[in-house]
Amino acid sequence: MILNIKHFVVFITILVFLSCGEEKSALSEVEGKQLPITSALAPVNTIDDFVAPYRERIDQVLDSSLAYATKNITKEDGKYNTTAGNLMADIILEMANPVFKARTKKDIDFVVLNHGGIRSVISKGPVSARTAYEIMPFENTIAIVELTGKSVRELVSFLIEARRPQPIAGIQIVLDKNGELQSVNIGGKPFNETQSYFIATSNYLVNGGDDMGFFTHGLHVTEIDYKVRNAIIDYFKKVDTLSPVVDNRFMQLN
Repeated sequence: MILNIKHFVVFITILVFLSCGEEKSALSEVEGKQLPITSALAPVNTIDDFVAPYRERIDQVLDSSLAYATKNITKEDGKYNTTAGNLMADIILEMANPVFKARTKKDIDFVVLNHGGIRSVISKGPVSARTAYEIMPFENTIAIVELTGKSVRELVSFLIEARRPQPIAGIQIVLDKNGELQSVNIGGKPFNETQSYFIATSNYLVNGGDDMGFFTHGLHVTEIDYKVRNAIIDYFKKVDTLSPVVDNRFMQLN
């Protein structure tokens, strides 16, 4: 009799377990609403108090003066080249070349960036790391592309036809009075279409951004693990004064 009772208990337990396992829950309705974030929402003091010292430290680091701009530096103050564009390209050439040479034993021949990549004016006065974030808010890195002479010719044609002062350094493009190409010098020497050249640019442009498809035909791409913004910050730390000028790196003869 005791054995039968035990069997009965086990049987009932199994039935209960199976009946529970067969029950299925289903989502019958999804409801959502928009919660506007306005000044009417009171801050949570505990969170704000916790974050405050970190925010203060970040602001201190970002706003510490690294250099001084003697004037407003902008990408709109020249037809063929600008103070901001010249500064950006010169920075990349100066800061990236030692890294590239240490890894490859070769030099960067010239630099090409994009006009639209400069996102802010550098105002006259103290220049900080925050300034670099305003100029270059993207996480773009520096890449060096080896191009054939033919591809460099396409690059030069693009710069002429773009009608925008794209940042360049290490290369000089001269147009005649009719706007036709008169000469190209790279590193102070006449362009030689039979050789290849190493061009520093951003990883965004390497992938054909801003219609610069000639970079996708590169013979080889070297990533040097150096963000454009970090190069700017390092340059600010290195120099005392920023005073770029519009010059003859890209010009048209009268």
